[in-house]
Amino acid sequence: MTFRVRTDRRYIRHAYHSNRFVLVEIVAPPARQERPRPPVNLCFVVDRSGSMSGEKLALAKLAVESSVGRLRSDDRFAIVVYDNEVDVVFPSTPATADARRSAMARLAEIDARGSTDLGTGWLSGCRQVGEKLLLDGVNRCLLLTDGLANQGITDHDELVRHAGELRARGVSTTTFGVGADFDEVLLQEMSTAGGGNFYFIAGAAAIADYVTSEVGEALEAVAHDVTLQVTAAPKVQVESLSPFRFERRGGRTEITLGSLVAEQVLQVVLRLSFPLGELGRETVAQVGLSDRDGALEAVAARLAWQYADGQTNDVQERDREVDRAVARVFAARARQEATALNRQGAYPAAAAALSKVAKRIRGYAGSDAELRAVVAELERDASEVAAPMPAMALKQMHFSSYASARMRTVQGRVIRDR
Repeated sequence: MTFRVRTDRRYIRHAYHSNRFVLVEIVAPPARQERPRPPVNLCFVVDRSGSMSGEKLALAKLAVESSVGRLRSDDRFAIVVYDNEVDVVFPSTPATADARRSAMARLAEIDARGSTDLGTGWLSGCRQVGEKLLLDGVNRCLLLTDGLANQGITDHDELVRHAGELRARGVSTTTFGVGADFDEVLLQEMSTAGGGNFYFIAGAAAIADYVTSEVGEALEAVAHDVTLQVTAAPKVQVESLSPFRFERRGGRTEITLGSLVAEQVLQVVLRLSFPLGELGRETVAQVGLSDRDGALEAVAARLAWQYADGQTNDVQERDREVDRAVARVFAARARQEATALNRQGAYPAAAAALSKVAKRIRGYAGSDAELRAVVAELERDASEVAAPMPAMALKQMHFSSYASARMRTVQGRVIRDR
C-alpha cells in the first residue's frame, strides 16, 4: 500500500487568514490470494415505473441476473422493485443456485407501470440489507432509476440525510441514473452521503455493464469503511474538496472514503483554513488512515506550516503536483455549478462560474502544461454553457466532473495502479 501526504506551500500568513491545500494519495494493496474474499450482502432496487418500460426494464433485469450470477453461496442478495408501490420480489437470501433460479423467475414476471416512489423503494431495499447485516463484508443497496422522485419522500435533503444515517449503521448506497430525466444532483449526493458510488448511464444498452462493474468492485474490495482522520489545532478548519463526506469532531475531521478496491489509486484534496498567528510559530496537522477491519497498514503523516510575513509567503515555492490536483477538483466543482445554472437558464452566470475558476488557475499556472490545459478546457466549456445545452450533455458534464474529482474514469470505474 502507498500513502503519501503533501501540502502546496510551507508558509502561512501571520497577519491574514490563509488557506493551504493538502493532497492525500493512496494506492490500495493488491488482493491477497491466501485470504478468502469476504462475503457481500446486496439488494438490487429497480425502478419499474412506466418510463422504464421496454428495453430499459428488460436490460435492468439482465443486469441483476448477471450480477447475481457472480455471487457465491455465502453471499446474500435481495431484489426490490418500485413504482408508486413497492414489491420485495425476493427477500434477502443466501445466493445458492436454487435461490438464484427462483429469484430470476420472479423477476421475469415484473412489468413497468405507475409513477416513482424512489424513497420508499430505496429504503425498502436498505431494510433488506440492514436486517441481514454482515460484520465482515460489503453491505450495499444498489438503486437504479430513470426518473424523479414524485411519490412518497420527495425532499432532496431528507433522502440524503437518510443515506448518511444508513451508512452510519453499516448500509452503503450506490446509485445509477439512466437517460435524461433523473435528478443527477440527488443521486450523486445520496451516494456520497451513503458511502457508495454514482453512475450516469446514457443509454439502456449499457445498464448491465455498469451494474455488473459496480458489483465486481464490491467483490474485489480489500478494505471497508476506509476513513481519513485529520487532527489540527482547534481553530484550523479542515474540509474535503473532493466529493467525499466529511465530519468535524472537535480538533479532528473524518473523511469517509468507503471501500477500496485492490490496487485502486485515489487522491483526496483537502483545504485547511488557518487563523492568524504569531510570526515564526509552527502549526502542525496529523493525517492518518484507517479501515473497519484493519486490512490497511497503520499509517500516518505529519505536516507542518510556519507563520511568516507577506514577502516570504509571496516568493515561496509551490508543489506543482498538489496544484494540479487542486485545479482539477476546482474545475470539476465549477462545471457542476455551471450545469445547474445552465439548466436554470442562467447562461451568463454559468459561463462566469467557469471563467472565474479558469482565471484563478491561470494566476498560478505559469508555464505548467497540465495547469494551462485545465484553463483551456474551462474556457472552452464556458463558451458551451453560455447557451442552452441538451439535457444529456448537461448530465454528461455533471457526471464526468464527479468522476474526475473522485479519481475515476469517464465511465465511473476505479483507476488502478497497474
